[in-house]
Amino acid sequence: MTTPQTRSTIMAMLDRHGVRPRKPLGQHFLADPNIVRKIVGLAQVGPGDLVVEVGPGTGALTVALAETGADVVAIEVDGRLRGILEGVTGELPNVVLRFEDATEVDFASEFDRTWSLVANLPYNVGTQLILDILRSASLCRRLVVMVQKEVADRLMAGPGGKEYGIPSVVVGLTARVGGSFRVPAQVFVPAPNVGSAVVVLEPAPRPGPVDEAIRLAGAAFGQRRKMLRASLRRVLGDPIAACERAGLDPTARAEELSPGDYLRLAEAVVT
Repeated sequence: MTTPQTRSTIMAMLDRHGVRPRKPLGQHFLADPNIVRKIVGLAQVGPGDLVVEVGPGTGALTVALAETGADVVAIEVDGRLRGILEGVTGELPNVVLRFEDATEVDFASEFDRTWSLVANLPYNVGTQLILDILRSASLCRRLVVMVQKEVADRLMAGPGGKEYGIPSVVVGLTARVGGSFRVPAQVFVPAPNVGSAVVVLEPAPRPGPVDEAIRLAGAAFGQRRKMLRASLRRVLGDPIAACERAGLDPTARAEELSPGDYLRLAEAVVT
């Protein structure tokens, strides 16, 4: 088994390869072997499984995932990390390194078998990547993702709170939250200025016109201070009639509707 990466070993690798973490890339490398093991345990992967990792950084999680016997595809945008990643994964035949921008990968068609996303996601791309995969990648069976705590709060939020928004609606319509735990800033190199959390999302069957429900929610939250009768006017010819057909109050605001409410509204619109 490969020696786990600690803060000192990560800093030594970075120094040896002349790499300094870049804030614009959202780089914060995980330096806690216990948290790495916990993430791998939540991933529930083993021989024959396919795992996609976005932002492998120095490869601590990559190696731990590979040691389960799963096939690992690690996608890293920062070519400066090639030497480090090739060094730590070079003897692992079940790891494929890809140096490209994950936001340009078509996850809906890239893989021809079921796969899981397990990643310490770069802060600058995490939310959109998660939502895109939930909406379009039907072969993804599980997401175990490290994100900023505020992002985790938005993903798991219920109606009525300030954290509730489009990410909450997308998760509510496409997945089940399988658990979460907080991660302190000091376990990263460098330490971020905000807290982090790991969230487990399990994609679920899509009940009805989910894409239309998300479109309507996007319009409503785009003008969240307005009532539905006003915020939906630009996407619905008669938002008051649509709300009434769905059994919803047209004077309600975006944050008052549950994901199920948006689905009912979508059904009223498309039928």
